[in-house]
Order: sequence, then structure tokens, then C-alpha cells
Amino acid sequence: MYIAQEESFGPVMVISKFKNGDIDGVLRRANATEYGLASGVFTKDINKALYISEKLEAGTVFINTYNKTDVAAPFGGFKLSGFGKDLGK
Repeated sequence: MYIAQEESFGPVMVISKFKNGDIDGVLRRANATEYGLASGVFTKDINKALYISEKLEAGTVFINTYNKTDVAAPFGGFKLSGFGKDLGK
């Protein structure tokens, strides 16, 4: 879908189905875009959330929330969404 591949600004959330347990398939779809500013993971399984957050190609990965951050946290994007992280390594 176009909306799942574009860098949309505004209150927009793309929700898509996936086969139960196909986490690597979800990661392939999520990373198959030209952009990578921010992403969100919603799950009850913290181990799954941490695994996904490490593999996502996004500047910020929110877990069980969205757009809640600290001004001292590194910020930036991947791919066409920026030039790396400010305040990062």
C-alpha cells in the first residue's frame, strides 16, 4: 500500500495483518521502505518488543506508546529520513 511506504506526517497509523509468529516477515515489510524516521511496536511480550526494536531500521522505536520521548534522547532517522542520530554514538 502507498500509505505504508510513504513518510506521512500527521496523525496516521498503518495497521496491517500478519501470520501469527511471523515476526521476521513483519520486519522485512517494515524495513522495505525508503524511509525510517520512527516506528511503533505494540505487544504484551517485552522480549518480542525488544527483538523487533533492535531489528527495525528506524530512528526512534516506540514500545506500547507513540510520540512520547525525552528531549535528551537521540533523535534522527535512517535512509531518506535523515542523516543519522543527533546526540547518538
